[in-house]
Amino acid sequence: MITEGGGIPLAASLTAGNVNDITQLFPLVDAIPPVRGRRGRPRRRPDALYADRAYDSARHREELQDRGIDPQIAQRGEEHGSGLGAIRWVVERTIAWYHGMRRLRIRWERRDDIHEAFLGLATCVICYRHVKTLC
Repeated sequence: MITEGGGIPLAASLTAGNVNDITQLFPLVDAIPPVRGRRGRPRRRPDALYADRAYDSARHREELQDRGIDPQIAQRGEEHGSGLGAIRWVVERTIAWYHGMRRLRIRWERRDDIHEAFLGLATCVICYRHVKTLC
């Protein structure tokens, strides 16, 4: 899942339980919708991508840099305390919000399209609750 700074989900994907997260990095980055901001063309990519050690590889760092994204990925073999936790908590909190929805905590549906529909509905609820607190 990719979120913006306030915790609003920008993109989420549904995969099987035994798929490595790293295989979904680029499809998830490509799934980010245009984000309105200042005048001009809407942004299609984030300025930076924060990730844990599971995403640390030279190939993925180079591909993100080629796309104009600054990869802030914790490096393997280094001590904890890289400082990324101060930003990654937004993603962890948003995942906890998803798990607060009973239908998403445990997948009971056999069909993936139904589960993905509940994922989209939960994303709408999370965005509504977040925007409601800002107003």
